[in-house]
Amino acid sequence: MTEQLESGTEAQDGGAPRPQLSLGTAAARNLATTTKSQPQMQEISSRWLLRLLPWVRCAGGAYRVNRRLSAVVGDGRVTFTTRGAEISVIPQELRELPLLRGFDDDALLTELAGRFQQSEYEAGQPIVTAGDAADRVHLVAHGKANEIGTGEFGDPVVLETLVDGDHFGDLSLVGGADRWEITVKAVTPTTVLSLDRSAFQEVADRSEDLRAHIEAFLSGLGAPANEHGEAAIDMSSGHVGEPDLPGTFVDYEMEPREYELSVAQTVLRVHTRVADLYNEPMSQVGEQLRLTIEALRERQEAEMVNNREFGLLHNAALEQRIPTRSGPPTPDDMDDLLSLVWKEPAFFLAHPKAIAAFGRECSERGLYPQTVDHGGHQIPAWRGVPMFPCNKIPVSSTRTSSIMLMRTGEQTQGVIGLNQTGLPDEYEPGLSVRFMGIDEKAIISYLVSTYYSAAVMVPDALGILEHVELGREAG
Repeated sequence: MTEQLESGTEAQDGGAPRPQLSLGTAAARNLATTTKSQPQMQEISSRWLLRLLPWVRCAGGAYRVNRRLSAVVGDGRVTFTTRGAEISVIPQELRELPLLRGFDDDALLTELAGRFQQSEYEAGQPIVTAGDAADRVHLVAHGKANEIGTGEFGDPVVLETLVDGDHFGDLSLVGGADRWEITVKAVTPTTVLSLDRSAFQEVADRSEDLRAHIEAFLSGLGAPANEHGEAAIDMSSGHVGEPDLPGTFVDYEMEPREYELSVAQTVLRVHTRVADLYNEPMSQVGEQLRLTIEALRERQEAEMVNNREFGLLHNAALEQRIPTRSGPPTPDDMDDLLSLVWKEPAFFLAHPKAIAAFGRECSERGLYPQTVDHGGHQIPAWRGVPMFPCNKIPVSSTRTSSIMLMRTGEQTQGVIGLNQTGLPDEYEPGLSVRFMGIDEKAIISYLVSTYYSAAVMVPDALGILEHVELGREAG
């Protein structure tokens, strides 16, 4: 065998050294130029949401969404507090019930909240049964339950799935119904808080304000409105002769929502010695700036998904949120989501693990979803609507996530992105890089800023499939 020696000679099999005949690679590398890559960054993702949303320039830093005046029907979800195994409803959250929407007496709401009784139901146990007396309101504090009615041919049909924060039966407090027309059955172990009619009436008998609020609510139930709660526009059609035509007008919201642009900023610092001496073959300032902008764009997309003020996960209307039927995302669940955003749906947005979970469900059923071409990328699709991955959609500790479906664009009353272009020292659309000077330590500073927000033009532009299980434990 031959062994390379540090002296530049080689050892022969007999142990006697022999002279090296050519320059070794270790010494040759001292004269060679190393080919190198740009700095890599694992955080960089495809950021499909930023690429797919149509962007609207907000010249004044805010965007006002004007809508028709509509009645708030109080279909929100109620929030609870927990102390050990005891669950209590937050008094102010009772305003999410249609009957108490807009009632402003916190003391009375606190008294009502204290009268709710907690009950536990096992999976398969009925919470209410069709035909029984309807004399109380029920709040689902935890778990999942199905509303079951009778189908066209007498078979039981699941009308709706109730999850944490949902409620039913509030009109029974004021005699709106004598008997339950539906059966509500627990799907999982479920905790329910209930308030019966007698306890509610006892409080109402002592409060003139509450009685007046109930009367005003009941009197407004018969007002003509469309299925979205907007006042009906009177018109006549199919008439003959010369009948008197109805007069009408379209009213607007007095206080429309305004979306103000949010900002993501940082100060990039580079020492002049680094910028001057170590600038070939790649610009140090340029690479520092490139990676900083990538990180800002990642933060921008995360905020547009998760921000509590304007993030899409928090700004979907409550009636546009549905749970899965059985846990994992099935084709049936995706069809239900499409039924919410059925007017020109643009794309699904889901965590990559949620897309994988949907693929597994399709494989189990022998289905093979198609793909669509988007700029050279083969994107999985369902019913022709592409499903784009987004790692900013959170995954809970119990491995559940959400899937969003949206319609996009101003003209289609969809979801839009908001930004400000034409900024001073604009480096990219909606992003500026401002030179802040050099300090006494010879450090260059740049202020990097990007301005953005998102707006949902009308509620049915965005739907969310919630409680999506990403994987099951091995049985």
